Amino acid sequence: MTKVACVTGADRGLGFYLVRFLLEHKYKVFAGQYLPDLEALSILKAQYQDRLMLIPLDIGSAESVKEAARCIAGSTGHVDIIINNAGIIHRADNATILVDMDDEAMAGIYNVNTLGSLRVSNALMGLLLQGKQKLIINISSEAGSIARNKRINMYGYCMSKAALNMQSSLLHNHLRVMGGQVMVFHPGWLQSYMHGEKNLEATIPPEDAAYKIMNIVQEHKKYQGEEPVYIDLDGNLWPW
Repeated sequence: MTKVACVTGADRGLGFYLVRFLLEHKYKVFAGQYLPDLEALSILKAQYQDRLMLIPLDIGSAESVKEAARCIAGSTGHVDIIINNAGIIHRADNATILVDMDDEAMAGIYNVNTLGSLRVSNALMGLLLQGKQKLIINISSEAGSIARNKRINMYGYCMSKAALNMQSSLLHNHLRVMGGQVMVFHPGWLQSYMHGEKNLEATIPPEDAAYKIMNIVQEHKKYQGEEPVYIDLDGNLWPW
């Protein structure tokens, strides 16, 4: 049976390289495309025409997620891995408690980073349960760790990732009795595009992070247990 994966936020950065890794390892990949004007996925599609499917997807929209799920279900009877990678940040989130906060910006962050991934997992759950691996990968952050928090700002982002971690625990509790599993990754300080332009001050190229994540995922059964694993690129476990 062909291995099938779905990756959100696949246009560039970490998501793009996760897609490339999966294709190189013989998966059929449904890549969630939010920025169709970017060429990287189209170029990759030319190389993997039969195994890469580009799916318009805005995880902040319930209707977009449902439409994407219908499209995926029309092309496959199962999904082995869901990688919830798409996420956002907002400049207004730099505010501390000493100044006015933008609660609409924070709600927007939560809508994508927390509810967006839940929408995707929910919409694809029927297909996931037909797969062999039954694996959900949630890309979180050190910002989601309450035990190791040192920040005094980024309320929206940090709370969204902490809530994503709780979501992962709830999902894992349910999936593990059906042979499934959830893994939560802190991908490090990535050279990402979350502010719109590539953050070159960051220390970790997205291609390096993608390959380290997927090499750990290849041994996912080693981390199977009562709780979902919360882990960084070097295999270190993180406290919730």
